[in-house]
Amino acid sequence: MEKRAELYRGKAKTVYATDDASRLILHFRNDTSAFDGQKIEQLDRKGMINNKFNHFIMSKLAEAGIPTQVEALLSDNDSLVKKLDMIPVECVVRNLAAGSLVRRLGVEEGRELTPPTFEFFLKNDALHDPMVNESHIKTFGWATEAQIARMKELTYKVNDVLKALFDKAGLLLVDYKLEFGLFNGEITLGDEITPDGCRLWDKETRKKLDKDRFRQGLGGVVEAYEEVAQRLGMSL
Repeated sequence: MEKRAELYRGKAKTVYATDDASRLILHFRNDTSAFDGQKIEQLDRKGMINNKFNHFIMSKLAEAGIPTQVEALLSDNDSLVKKLDMIPVECVVRNLAAGSLVRRLGVEEGRELTPPTFEFFLKNDALHDPMVNESHIKTFGWATEAQIARMKELTYKVNDVLKALFDKAGLLLVDYKLEFGLFNGEITLGDEITPDGCRLWDKETRKKLDKDRFRQGLGGVVEAYEEVAQRLGMSL
């Protein structure tokens, strides 16, 4: 597969065209950002770890019957993916209270949420990714009612698969965000699932092993990502 023109440069990934109009290459960079790009650093090995982590997780989800964008691991930092028509909303599930939920509602960090909460956010950095509801999504044409229902169905299925996977590794899946798009008219999971986009805590100590280590200046970001990968049995 031939890598061609750069199509899009995000906070931590670059998207390239290929010689197949229906396929793209995702390049995972070492860039690490927080607070809508206000805090940015280069962390050695992070791009490689996230690329392999994402491929591992997406493969597990595909085995569980969830349609995903990822097709193949091409190199340490590159993956071949389907070209999706992305839906501009994020689906967020929270199993434990953390992050913006704690700030917004004043609940205690770490509180178990039963049942888990589900939230939609508009993908818009300039507006700081505001929370939206199903009415907004339908009114502004971001997705149809059927597409919304399918995204919610798949998001909860992802939760079941990943909670069990991480639990076996001695980890708590605190929360995570998912993005979806359309491939040949089918709702398909896209973007990435890495410690950049989900919160993972040690089950016993509640040690944070995700990007909150970067956000909160705790240090050891790459080491934490490596620890999670090792616990999952991944080969880096």
